[in-house]
Amino acid sequence: MQFKYSNHPHRRYNILTGEWVLVSPHRSQRPWQGQIEKPLVESIPQYDPNCYLCPGNSRAGGNKNPKYKGTFVFDNDFSALYLDTPSEEINHNDILISRGEPGICRVICFSPRHDLTLPEMEKDEIRSIVDVWCQQYETLGSHPKINHVQIFENKGSIMGCSNPHPHGQIWAQESIPMETTKELEHMKIYYNQNNRCIICEYIELELSVRERIIIQNDDFVALVPFWSVWPFETLILSKRHFANFLEIMEKEKDALADIIKGMTTRYDNLFLTSFPYSAGFHQSPTNGIDYPEYHFHMHFYPPLLRSATVKKFMVGYEMLANPQRDLTPEQAAERLMNLSDLHYKKNKI
Repeated sequence: MQFKYSNHPHRRYNILTGEWVLVSPHRSQRPWQGQIEKPLVESIPQYDPNCYLCPGNSRAGGNKNPKYKGTFVFDNDFSALYLDTPSEEINHNDILISRGEPGICRVICFSPRHDLTLPEMEKDEIRSIVDVWCQQYETLGSHPKINHVQIFENKGSIMGCSNPHPHGQIWAQESIPMETTKELEHMKIYYNQNNRCIICEYIELELSVRERIIIQNDDFVALVPFWSVWPFETLILSKRHFANFLEIMEKEKDALADIIKGMTTRYDNLFLTSFPYSAGFHQSPTNGIDYPEYHFHMHFYPPLLRSATVKKFMVGYEMLANPQRDLTPEQAAERLMNLSDLHYKKNKI
């Protein structure tokens, strides 16, 4: 019997983390008798007087928002990190270990419009957000206590987003988080052995086989990674090798805004819903060390599996052994690739 990863159970290796995912494509044919939820139909106003993030409104912490017209950035009123936290370690017999973690948490309101999400914004509006991401990475990363800047967005209540107003977050901290540390380790091993970036090699391979490419432009490519865990997980990868927002060119900022709009629009069009996800950029640390091996990229982790009402859960085998998926990355990529780049709401006009 000849092995085919479209038919047979197999494992796939994640070159960024060194972890494995079990793929069981035959299981996607099984009948679904799990949880079914009613589709969430919301009518969201352009301005909500009760929203903590709308222009001119008071936030939960008591501060009042200015009547901003574009993006708006502020320190999180309920921050997970504080800059004045002492960096002291407690260690009991190398078993009970803790350490103070200084940091800064900020919120970025993407738009004054309460009813918009990234795929519904114009490209120039998203480009303005890209500019803010670049500015914040530079400003926060230059602080002597900040060695890593994590820019991310949680979209949708099932991803823990407590407010539907379009916004993202930045958590900047002293230590380098685990996911970035794993990527750094594996990128460095490959770079030292081959004198070449592993992501550059990966992009060349994906562009040659063209099984998982969704969309691309001159500067970026969006694809379903070969090792993806979530059903419609994607990566946005820069075609040129650079490590962070300090090194991005002006035309690449335009291209990044373009591909984010194209990718998120396809997400919404997949199940005709405001598609939930957690997304964010992985960039080199800001600790003053050069990372020639590191390659700028963006992750999207969406939870939806079969429709707008069925979520993917990490349970059982996945919690006790390793991640597993039924829908192959190639099948997911094909579905996303064939979707329109015109948002489904505009199709109704």
